[in-house]
Amino acid sequence: MTETLEALAKPRIDWTRDEIAALFDLPFTELVFRAAEVHRANHDAGAVQLSTLLSVKTGGCPEDCGYCSQSSSAESGVKATKLMDVRQVLQSAARAKDAGSTRFCMGAAWRNPKDRDMPAIIEMVHGVRAMGMETCMTLGMLTGKQAEMLAAAGLDYYNHNLDTAPEKYADVITTRTFEDRLDTLDNVRKAGMNVCSGGIVGMGETRPDRVGFVHALATLPEHPQSVPVNALVPVKGTVLGNMLADTPLAKIDEIEFVRTVAVARITMPLSMVRLSAGRESMSESTQALCFLAGANSIFTGDTLLTAPNAGDDADGAMFAKLGLRPMQLEDLPGCAAREAAE
Repeated sequence: MTETLEALAKPRIDWTRDEIAALFDLPFTELVFRAAEVHRANHDAGAVQLSTLLSVKTGGCPEDCGYCSQSSSAESGVKATKLMDVRQVLQSAARAKDAGSTRFCMGAAWRNPKDRDMPAIIEMVHGVRAMGMETCMTLGMLTGKQAEMLAAAGLDYYNHNLDTAPEKYADVITTRTFEDRLDTLDNVRKAGMNVCSGGIVGMGETRPDRVGFVHALATLPEHPQSVPVNALVPVKGTVLGNMLADTPLAKIDEIEFVRTVAVARITMPLSMVRLSAGRESMSESTQALCFLAGANSIFTGDTLLTAPNAGDDADGAMFAKLGLRPMQLEDLPGCAAREAAE
């Protein structure tokens, strides 16, 4: 097994599970060193993209995702809301831009968007792009027609996480299949949008499950341009929250989390690898190791949908301590939002 240290015009999509397992099994310092080399060959190691995630429609989702406080089957206390007014969304986007974010992500707790919601959704995309920010949405499953509508509106990224390994998936979600997820990603790619797809670790999975999770992403027809890696935030009232909240060893080991980031970086060298949910409980040292291992994007702000997040002030202080700088729009590869603003 070899990993090139040179910028790759077309990264490998033929990784085997054995190869990925061998990466996970490397001595920790060797793995992080290799990931850092791959990262520096393909990205600016001193810059991290700041992104903001807003829940534009909260709660009442008919899916039964075991980790999600917004599922209608959860007893988490999250109340269902209607789709936010477009003006409110754009005000939030403006505040995010002022705080340094270059990507604005909008999430709706739906199984899939209804056609009646698409005009407002498209207006949100137009408004955020006009500010000169990258746009991303996560609205559940998409039909081919809906994906084409979002692409025509100029949406830069569509997020649809694979969540976990194919063999673990049914333990987490039963209302849709792993293949349903792949179908939506296929619709997004065919429409010409960038794919944002990652998942959650710390859901009681094993190391082989994490191998399968990375393998599923790294062997897609094209690597996701953005790969969020989340650490489970157990919420009481959800299936996984109830199951894991009182289990002392449930939280994923932080070294294992860094390993997952490092393997994602090596296998998907050109992707943006984002530290997403769970950062509020991570030490600065753990986050620093993640940046060394190739993470180059974070969600900033006080909340991620309904989960707590570290906050702009804490992130600013950490960046100052680590000598990192926020990535600027002009630094982003192939940014349609930048082109629209010029």
